Amino acid sequence: MTGMTETLRVAGTAATGGLVLRPWRADDVETVIEAYGDPEISRWTARPIKGAEDARCWLDIQRRGRENGTRLSFAVCAAPEAHAEQAVYADRSGRSGRSGQSGRGDQLGSLEGLVLGNISLRWTDASGPGSAEVGYWVMAHARGQGVAPRAVEALSRWSFATFADDGLRRIELIHQVDNLASCRVAAKTGYLFERLLPAEPPYPRDGHLHVREADRPGSTGRLGRSGLPG
Repeated sequence: MTGMTETLRVAGTAATGGLVLRPWRADDVETVIEAYGDPEISRWTARPIKGAEDARCWLDIQRRGRENGTRLSFAVCAAPEAHAEQAVYADRSGRSGRSGQSGRGDQLGSLEGLVLGNISLRWTDASGPGSAEVGYWVMAHARGQGVAPRAVEALSRWSFATFADDGLRRIELIHQVDNLASCRVAAKTGYLFERLLPAEPPYPRDGHLHVREADRPGSTGRLGRSGLPG
């Protein structure tokens, strides 16, 4: 997976436009500053971003994670209507296990619009290649448009297909108990509630652990009981 430069596209619907998930770039500094200046984003994150230096550090973490194969982070962008796809698209040409590279990402061009949010998939030494964690945030101007569930569904499906040969079988979604919006996203995208996690620094409250397995169907298009523990 080291050095992958893939871009994903997600179809629009009758009510919403399409999405483009592309790697974060060095010139996204102002977007990152704007995002983390929003209390509804900063309250759920462990790393404060106060200015350009912090934003460049954050972008460097995303770049290094992509290069060393521990993290895939995407800017979730609006897709111009002319380029909306009928299905999730990802360029996986040239991939060879976790050490492969995408070779045709430049053919996609710059077909993305305004940044709407962030989504990432990360691995740790403890989890190994069989398990990863998805995380995301949505900017204030893009909330209420289904951006998070569509991005989570697209990245989850793509990741299970792309890293199947590497043994990826499980993706976790973790949030604090009072983050009800993330609980709804988990339910919409097939992430079942597994257990309660005790609070630990830097997070002051207990958390919910939701899990999606590779052989489990994804989005149902509606909320169910899964992911919404009492």
